Amino acid sequence: MVKKKKKKKKLRFNKAGLKKAVLDIFYANPKKTFNYKQLSAELFIRDMPTKKLIHVVLEELRDNENLEEISRGKYKLRSKGGYITGVVELTQQGFGFVISDEIDQDVFVSAANLKRAMHGDKVKVYLYARRKKHNPEGEVVEILERAKTTFVGTVEVSKFHAFLIPTQKTPFDLFIPKEKLNGAKNGQKAIAKILEWPERAKNPYAEIVEVLGDVGENETEMHAILAEFDLPYKFPEKVEKAADQIPLEIPKEEYANRRDFRKVPTFTIDPADAKDFDDALSVQKLDNGFWEVGVHIADVTHYVQPNSILEEEAYNRATSVYLVDRVVPMLPERLSNGVCSLRPNEDKLCFSAVFQLDDHAKVHHRWFGRTVIHSDRRFAYEEAQEVIETGEGDMKEEILTLDRLAKELRNQRFQNGSISFDRIEVKFDIDEDGKPLGIIFKVSKDANKLIEEFMLLANKYVAEFIGKPTPHKKAKTFVYRIHDKPDPDKLDSFNHFIKRFGYGIQTNNPKAVSDSMNKLLTNVEGKKEQNVIETLAIRTMARAEYSTRNIGHYGLSFEYYTHFTSPIRRYPDMMVHRLLARYLDGGRSVVAQKWEEICKHSSDMEVRASNAERSSVKYKQVEFMSDHVGEEFKGVISGVTDWGIYVELEENKCEGMVPLRDLTDDFYEFDEKNYCIIGNHTHKRYQLGDEVNVEIVRTNLQKKQMDFRLVEDGE
Repeated sequence: MVKKKKKKKKLRFNKAGLKKAVLDIFYANPKKTFNYKQLSAELFIRDMPTKKLIHVVLEELRDNENLEEISRGKYKLRSKGGYITGVVELTQQGFGFVISDEIDQDVFVSAANLKRAMHGDKVKVYLYARRKKHNPEGEVVEILERAKTTFVGTVEVSKFHAFLIPTQKTPFDLFIPKEKLNGAKNGQKAIAKILEWPERAKNPYAEIVEVLGDVGENETEMHAILAEFDLPYKFPEKVEKAADQIPLEIPKEEYANRRDFRKVPTFTIDPADAKDFDDALSVQKLDNGFWEVGVHIADVTHYVQPNSILEEEAYNRATSVYLVDRVVPMLPERLSNGVCSLRPNEDKLCFSAVFQLDDHAKVHHRWFGRTVIHSDRRFAYEEAQEVIETGEGDMKEEILTLDRLAKELRNQRFQNGSISFDRIEVKFDIDEDGKPLGIIFKVSKDANKLIEEFMLLANKYVAEFIGKPTPHKKAKTFVYRIHDKPDPDKLDSFNHFIKRFGYGIQTNNPKAVSDSMNKLLTNVEGKKEQNVIETLAIRTMARAEYSTRNIGHYGLSFEYYTHFTSPIRRYPDMMVHRLLARYLDGGRSVVAQKWEEICKHSSDMEVRASNAERSSVKYKQVEFMSDHVGEEFKGVISGVTDWGIYVELEENKCEGMVPLRDLTDDFYEFDEKNYCIIGNHTHKRYQLGDEVNVEIVRTNLQKKQMDFRLVEDGE
């Protein structure tokens, strides 16, 4: 009896952990069938939310062909023999690991057994007989899906041939026959496409498909970052032509089909340099004493029709990409900055969520539908903030009312368990040639939070309207923005680390985690350990993604949540608009599997865009610090690995590494559990969060790396 209690206490699950636990049960009983009730009993799960999560996990494992559905709700392990499928992660040394949902550990694959599989490829692996206390090992028997066939790199031309040296993590260079250079010159950056890989050849054969320009030029480097993540930097001519044919003028008959908000006070608040205004707010006092707040979103799907060339391009891109010096839009400028953009003093078509709220921001009524608006004023965040702080300025009554209501909504959200991650955002002051002149820290203020709260309100209620099932009726297929609970092991590890600073979080249940996490984030504000603790806290969280299978949004503590408010820059928001319009018109539910595939594509493209954005920030940080080689800075250890310690500079948040090989006073070993390295002889310890002084030794723009040297006191 005592053992069962201990086991039950230990079994806290997020979706990823639950998926592994469910698979373990099927692997232990390969011939047996299970339904969700039997699995709940096996795992000692009694709470309804986790039982519901088992349904989601079983459907995903069925779609991934791990399980087969024998009859409705009953599942069995799909027989695969000694094979698994997974994704390759290559190391700098040339060997790799295959990450798979079908096994609880990563599978080691030697360089010889990779069979030319590259980083990110989906592969089929044959598992060798497992030795005790060793990681599973195997060999690639089939490449199911190539992650990449094009690579970005620097061209090296010799007398008889050429190579492209990739900037990405690859254990080989690309051989380029002279006749396939297509104008590329030695030292230039270019994109090459693999043509073939002859059986006995060490390197794949490729051709240059695009010359990006000279190394070090801003345009070249930004285009190279986009190409590295397979993101486009320009629109095909036919897409631009299709956009140019869409008129700015609204047909007269369209006004009659929409609810008219043109006489209601309406405005937008956006960054000072923004041009794509996809959300506006309106507010007026009603005779019943409530405040009517309209969240008006650009009606992109009115202009971008299914099966059109614009639709195809929007789907392929799935998101706008925000690099340090530019926006690469999802839609051509004619649409994103013109036709759809909610510019001031122009009539615009919208899809709106309209709420009636009392003075305590309690929602008494909500309405969704197509509208026409006329924005009276375009505010930059700084201008709206000045109105909030001084109580004076254009549309002060409307802004102050919405600010007060937003603060009520925010308080309610935190009381319900929403987690507050207000991280400092780094921006660059860049000259006309793209050179970084300085680093600016962006802090979220009341004007930012005002917009955020009403966008969250609209997203939440749209998701509830479709997703919350009515009695005796199943909810229709919809697109949700989901966020899984944190991994329990990561939470425990995080809790262990922050104890050295005198902090702690409660891990008993999701509400206790969020409440104590908010308290922690408030307590560390302004302290030297703030950025490290916030970074680690974010790493304990799962990544938010899109799915038709709703598991709620843990970080916001919303049972139903979607993305409705940014269709100019996010394809999932266009999906939400289409489904909402369909269901408002009484349409039948769509086929979930097709929409789930689109959700997966959108989530993948979001990750790519995010990685490209981080890469551009890293490039500009290294470029900015290249003028400071030899100088000393104060920093905080922001990461610890078995090859070095990462240090974030306090002055500008730039990050570099002190290689372990450069610490010559001792032999240091990595202690993963305690986020530190320890000297074998001196027992000197360098731990995450420690303050250190460093000198910038070298910068490498092409690798986006900075090397530091530790400077001891008195040196």
